[in-house]
Amino acid sequence: MRRNFAKVLMFLVFAPLFVFVFGLVVMHLWNWLMPALFGWRVISFWQAMGVLILSRILFGGFHGRSGGRMHWRHRMKERWERMTPEEREKLRQTVRGRCGSPGPEAGATEP
Repeated sequence: MRRNFAKVLMFLVFAPLFVFVFGLVVMHLWNWLMPALFGWRVISFWQAMGVLILSRILFGGFHGRSGGRMHWRHRMKERWERMTPEEREKLRQTVRGRCGSPGPEAGATEP
């Protein structure tokens, strides 16, 4: 219980601090580069935060951690385990045909 309380307290202290510092970094980088390179205006801290949020929406989305990718990997592992050896070899050949072989074939001799 104490450990969870300490984690929550640390999050409540460091999360806003991280967001504030990251916003300042974006603001200073923007104000240093954009007016000199493109003639754009200088922005405020809150405009920098808006740029961060907008870029997150456009490029990053609001999905959580890598749970979706891990779920895909788990499903693929289950599917692989249900395959017969012949089905596995057919899948390997299909992948090699599309992507190419990552290295020399097993049993192949080098020239």
